Amino acid sequence: MKLVVLAGLVLVLGTSNSWADGDAVKGEQVAKACAACHSFVDKANKVGPSLLGIAGRKPGTAEGYNYSDPFKTYAATFAAWDDAALDAWLKDPRTVVKGTKMAFAGVKDDATRADLIAYLKSKN
Repeated sequence: MKLVVLAGLVLVLGTSNSWADGDAVKGEQVAKACAACHSFVDKANKVGPSLLGIAGRKPGTAEGYNYSDPFKTYAATFAAWDDAALDAWLKDPRTVVKGTKMAFAGVKDDATRADLIAYLKSKN
């Protein structure tokens, strides 16, 4: 029994999440599509909130941005944007929050999403 538990731990600890292995340089290229609606270089909001410093930030707190009510409800459910939350949101924001103002369909490719998350984290 101990061997089974140990083997399970090795599998869990030995597997990495896709977002942990992202390439920020590649992610910067992906983020260019996001820059039409989001800023990465200052706290100025555009159509969407500034994403400068998003990693670790409480969701729904970009100063001066008017979030939708469904997003405010979602944002109240967790303390900060971590890798897992960013990954889920970037994969399919309209499924995560029905009624979000974000019209973007999401980044379906795991590696591309990991790169984008690495870039977002580099902007803190």
